[in-house]
Amino acid sequence: MGKGAETRVRILEIAEASVLAKGFEATSIDEIICEAGITKSGFFYHFHDKNELAREMVRRFIDENNALFDDLFGRGKQLSDDPLQAFMIGLKLLAETLAEVKAKHPGCLIASICYQERLFDREVVEMIRKVTIDWNARFQGYLREIADVYPIRNGIELSDMADALCCIVDGGILMAKILGDSSRLERQVMIYRNFVRLAFSPVVPIALPQRVAA
Repeated sequence: MGKGAETRVRILEIAEASVLAKGFEATSIDEIICEAGITKSGFFYHFHDKNELAREMVRRFIDENNALFDDLFGRGKQLSDDPLQAFMIGLKLLAETLAEVKAKHPGCLIASICYQERLFDREVVEMIRKVTIDWNARFQGYLREIADVYPIRNGIELSDMADALCCIVDGGILMAKILGDSSRLERQVMIYRNFVRLAFSPVVPIALPQRVAA
């Protein structure tokens, strides 16, 4: 990576950390320039304005998460031909990865932008809407592979189960941040993992005790 590319990545990292810590509106270009150790002209060489910076932050966040999902759930499929077991492995790896990452850098860029949607241009808002649909389709695809092999409990929709994972991750991040306990996020993902296992597991009747004859 050349010096220019390194500077660009450094700007994005500083900007993302600032947005997660105090929001987009409170993140100033001057603050980013100061921390990055560059001139104002150096900043504008890489980004024309703050909205372009936001768009690139979102693209980077999406690319990193897609690469993470490809890796973790791809490893699950490599380790097991059973779609349910492969998804269980992927979720376990996801929980462990999130616990490690969020302990150092808690927050979700997508959620932070959603809370301040009016500060961003339409392209940023549309990117977030599209990636939310894409992530739902990704996880729904994993769940559909499981449903082709295992019967799903009545009343459970695959699309709702796919949505639930994103909701649990964002909710777990918020809970971990509020309580200062990064393990909350990992535990919530593991609870979701148990829910998926139960949703596709056959119902086993409870054995009643035998009545003793008088």
